[in-house]
Amino acid sequence: MIDLAPPAVTVARRGPMLAVLLTGQAMASMDGSIVSVAAQTIRDGLHAGSITVQLVVSGYLLTTGVLLVTCARIGDIVGHRRAFLAGLGWFTAASLLCGLAPNAPLLVAARVAQAAGAALLMPQVFSLIQRHWDGPARRRAIGLYSLVLALGVALGQVVGGLVAGADLFGLSWRPVFLINVPVGAVLLAVGPRVLLDSRPGERVRLDPAGTALLTVAMTAFTMPLIFGRDQGWPAWAWVSLACGAALLVTFIRYETRARHPLLDLAALRPHGVKPGLVACWIVMGCYTVFLLTLTLHLQSVLRFSPLQAGLAFVPYAIGFGGLSLTWNRYPSWLRNALPVAGPIAFAAGAGLLVLLYRDQWHPYGTVPLLLLAGAGHAAGYSPLIARITYLVEPRLASAISALNSTGPTLTGVTAVAGLGTVYFAAPSSAEGLLRVIAAVAALLVAAAACALRVTRTRREP
Repeated sequence: MIDLAPPAVTVARRGPMLAVLLTGQAMASMDGSIVSVAAQTIRDGLHAGSITVQLVVSGYLLTTGVLLVTCARIGDIVGHRRAFLAGLGWFTAASLLCGLAPNAPLLVAARVAQAAGAALLMPQVFSLIQRHWDGPARRRAIGLYSLVLALGVALGQVVGGLVAGADLFGLSWRPVFLINVPVGAVLLAVGPRVLLDSRPGERVRLDPAGTALLTVAMTAFTMPLIFGRDQGWPAWAWVSLACGAALLVTFIRYETRARHPLLDLAALRPHGVKPGLVACWIVMGCYTVFLLTLTLHLQSVLRFSPLQAGLAFVPYAIGFGGLSLTWNRYPSWLRNALPVAGPIAFAAGAGLLVLLYRDQWHPYGTVPLLLLAGAGHAAGYSPLIARITYLVEPRLASAISALNSTGPTLTGVTAVAGLGTVYFAAPSSAEGLLRVIAAVAALLVAAAACALRVTRTRREP
């Protein structure tokens, strides 16, 4: 196989190109949570039922999870630049339709379309970074990328609370979606001028059989994880989950023999890639369930408003952002230690926070612990995913991008489904939070063990 060398990104072009990519990623990441804050306002404004509102909120996550791998492969076929711009245009147009939707069924349909656009643009961001950046520049770019990826959910809560609460121009919940339109229009105007393209040199095709198999498998697996808990885990949820898991195993076996695999499993062959990805997935999944359960506790027990609950995570964002933007400058020995120390610090900060301040929120005590947890999260993800990109060939960029996008989605919905059930089954919110954080700490220790295997494979490139 011939892999064409990607064109170099000049220093002058790096900034605008990365700004376009990360702004698009931020829009797609934030829309997964920005609607959650406005859900009640949407329900009242459209006189919608609870199932419809759940589809508006969760249908986005379901659709993106199902389509991410296929859309990553589409980038190989049509070019990552073209796929990113097409996804961005689709996402922007669908956001407009969401904001103008006159009734609940049309809003659900537009929301699914918006998720399809997000699924097309998101994998291209990481693929373009991996193919056009190298050395310290790649580490800096991945630090910024991981910052946007991880904090999009928390920022979505804050922005959603601000926009929905402000009732801009008397439009109630609609600006939650319409805010994407001018931002997307600017990116579509600037993007074609600053983005470089890249695609593998070999001829790539989309395998219809693999696409169909993965789509059915992901739908069957993620649907009960998203909707099962709220319906009391009925029999259909368990049947669907088992069928989805079996189909995913079948898909993996099929991919090893496919002539044009949808997901090139060669990306997993270098020693250290598999445990590294597992560690990244665990860290991101733990973050998702920690954010959800602590937010619910703050609102239900400590009587925080949705906006106040979102703002409570600002120190976490500062800790995450501070380390994401600076770890690239640390000496090599410290960068090698971060993936192992990060999950431990995350577990320590989050665990002490829940143990000490679950009944009464003290800013002077909670702020340093949130800073520690946020910095630990960044240390356990950013340096590790950057290291993984050096272990695989550039032609496999889309495969790593697909795994990096789909893995956290699956671990996130699995953690929310499993540990969310643990939280709601507890006799009190405080007790539920303690049980969740104990499980999260154990998972983070496992992530640190996986990361240790990566750091022992070879020294950082």
